[in-house]
Amino acid sequence: MIDSFYDVADIANLIKIAVAPVFLLAGIGSFINVLSSRVARIVDRARRLEELIESRQAVESSRGELRIQVQRLRLAGWSVGLCVTSALLICSLVALLFLGGLLHFDPSEALGLLFVLAMCALILALLLFLGEIQMAVKHTSVGRTIRRK
Repeated sequence: MIDSFYDVADIANLIKIAVAPVFLLAGIGSFINVLSSRVARIVDRARRLEELIESRQAVESSRGELRIQVQRLRLAGWSVGLCVTSALLICSLVALLFLGGLLHFDPSEALGLLFVLAMCALILALLLFLGEIQMAVKHTSVGRTIRRK
């Protein structure tokens, strides 16, 4: 049975410990925002390329670029999914931290595992993001007019 009385100092200590993961959540949220903006731009470009293909304008070059946009979209989508997974693991960590304190059990091993899994998901998300950025840079057509002169 749960005791109805908790030491305020213990709860205050739990809140202090939970602050770091909450800041991590804020960072992951910002990263998801960046990724969402990139996904929106990729989708907009892909739609424009599909319009060009349907109107039979620059069909071959548009198809090639559309393939690249689809690959970028997959990378960005997986990156968003892994960021959300990481955030969910961090939320679970905070909840378990409080449950352990309130129900008086030691969740240390589970907390460590959740943190490692969250970091692995975040690392994979960052690597996919790096891949998407590299793909975008490699296939950009910015600067053609400068090279022609």
